[in-house]
Amino acid sequence: MSSSRLVRTPVAIGLAVVGVVLVAAGLAIPAGSSAPPTVQSTPATAAGAPAPRTESKAPTRTDVRDLVSGPVLAEADPVVVSIPRIGVRSTLVELGLDARGAMEVPRDPARAGWFSRGAAPGALGPAVIAGHVSWNGTPGVFHRLGTLQRGDRVAVTREDGTSTIFVVDKVARYDKTRFPVRKVYGAIDHAGLRLITCGGSYDSARHRYPDNIVVFARLETVRAPRG
Repeated sequence: MSSSRLVRTPVAIGLAVVGVVLVAAGLAIPAGSSAPPTVQSTPATAAGAPAPRTESKAPTRTDVRDLVSGPVLAEADPVVVSIPRIGVRSTLVELGLDARGAMEVPRDPARAGWFSRGAAPGALGPAVIAGHVSWNGTPGVFHRLGTLQRGDRVAVTREDGTSTIFVVDKVARYDKTRFPVRKVYGAIDHAGLRLITCGGSYDSARHRYPDNIVVFARLETVRAPRG
């Protein structure tokens, strides 16, 4: 993985593990962060001569940091994801886009992958980590993802040596034909994490799962590099 990608722009993606076209958002600051321009006036004096130009006070420009909730880090590629309660510890492969414009999925069902076109875990926005629930009848890395509960922790170690600890807010299951794109990938005011895998009863005739499991989490604490 490379840590040289300092800017990641929103792109339209198709997420194969989700089975729908998604819009990767979440890097933008909410609207309303800019103050209107200063307004100037030149009222006349009693003698009819123009008064000196004066400036009316515009609202103070909002600092971007005032719009962000909780800790937020600079971009740095993730290298390992750990979910102690379900026994997951996986190095992360980098997921890009395939020739069809769909997000790649990990080739190894025992490893999870990070979508590198979106936010990095710990940075502002919803970072996405995906993994298989099963592969040819064998449990995949996210086989037990759906058993997570609110309050469980997810740790992601990054290339810069920091360890980011996320706390689970919600675990949801969605029909792939009604996947809530904005809820999962829309702009947020914090460093978020989305863990995604397939769910529901496997359809052997169609070789697919009908649903997706999505774990929503937010950055809680950051552990600095050792040494």
